[in-house]
Amino acid sequence: MDKVDTERLTKMMRAVMLVPGPDGMANAEVRQVPKPLAAAGEALVRVHAAGLNRGELLQRRRMAPGAPQPNGGEFAGEVVALGEGATGTTVGQRVMGHWRGAQAEYISVDTRLLVPIPDRVDWVAAGGWLNVYATAHDALVSAGRLRAGEAVLVAGAGSGVGVAALQIARLLGATPILGTSRDAAKLAAVGRFGLTQGFVPGPGLAAELKAATGGRGVDVLVDLVGAPVFGAGLQAMAVRGRYVSVGRTGGTKAELDLELVASQRLEIIGTTFRTRSKLERIAVVQAAVRDLLPALADGRLDPAIAATFPMEDIERAHAAMAEDRHVGKLVLTIA
Repeated sequence: MDKVDTERLTKMMRAVMLVPGPDGMANAEVRQVPKPLAAAGEALVRVHAAGLNRGELLQRRRMAPGAPQPNGGEFAGEVVALGEGATGTTVGQRVMGHWRGAQAEYISVDTRLLVPIPDRVDWVAAGGWLNVYATAHDALVSAGRLRAGEAVLVAGAGSGVGVAALQIARLLGATPILGTSRDAAKLAAVGRFGLTQGFVPGPGLAAELKAATGGRGVDVLVDLVGAPVFGAGLQAMAVRGRYVSVGRTGGTKAELDLELVASQRLEIIGTTFRTRSKLERIAVVQAAVRDLLPALADGRLDPAIAATFPMEDIERAHAAMAEDRHVGKLVLTIA
């Protein structure tokens, strides 16, 4: 290999890219792409693990024709270089982060989005921790304003964010902690994460949820499902309850009873990372780290890794996520 080719390879890396397909569904492919550089205020991180999230499947279905796009939103790795003026981390530090294009050998990211990995946490656990815990913390604490002793319902309790929400609710002293899933086996599996009582949605779901709270209703509902549980969830809310819409994998259209909202003085709060600025994302990450990192470090919070896949098996990993048989997080390993 001549000198030119050697120089070119040192500037390239492998990354998962979403490539628009002829049928409107993007393909996920590992490609050689230019290796990033650490800009001012950024760190260049050598990625060892990167979490998968259900939004990637939605992105593949919604992706417009055009150039391939980088994939992934959370990672764990080692800082290998710092840009001008970068602070808060050092070369060689083990870090996890929350930023776009994380499923790659390298990522360059604002150091304010980096979090030191506790000594007891390995690459895989760190690679699948930050996104779901920041999302669940934002829903329960920032949006839902959860207080100790309040009743929580997590709709979609077996998902990565669902498992994180159950554990955060337990950490903060919520009671009871309720959850729903279409799969009774998943409800049984998440009992160890703090679930008090689980429900497979059916015609009597609202009454069952009310009964589980002694008739008072749910104070904070974290909805990771959407339309299928919206009506029953609203009916099960306590006076001045906070309904936080995080995911809509089950559907986006539902009927709203405005009289119920008014009479119960409910709040319906939508949340997503897609429309947040970088500064808003930084605030979400820093709030979660402030409240949760000590509990991750001492083992009170479990990253709950369900399975790992080599980065080259991204299509198989996405297929496993679409099958939805796992409890917790799926993570890509990057050699």
